[in-house]
Amino acid sequence: MLTLTPTAVRLALRVQPKAGRSRIVGAHGTALKVQIAAAPVDGAANHALVALVADWLNVPRRAVAIVQGGHGRDKLVQVETDDPGGLAARITRLVAGALTR
Repeated sequence: MLTLTPTAVRLALRVQPKAGRSRIVGAHGTALKVQIAAAPVDGAANHALVALVADWLNVPRRAVAIVQGGHGRDKLVQVETDDPGGLAARITRLVAGALTR
């Protein structure tokens, strides 16, 4: 689910567009399941995904990029940061919290 680079954290995501609301659901195999309310038309779902991940992690939207899977449900998202280890630990805590709800 998580891969660290010297300047970023990469997240494997399984995205469900046209959901009732946008939210992080929790683990889905080796990925993180995300539901997006927007339809996958003209990049709307991808833009909504970037906004959701940025808000969830409290990072600027410019720090979040889809680096693989722009046209599919399985995506690889990269989050640029000065502290990849700290961000990875925060993501792990957030995912654990999503699973206990």
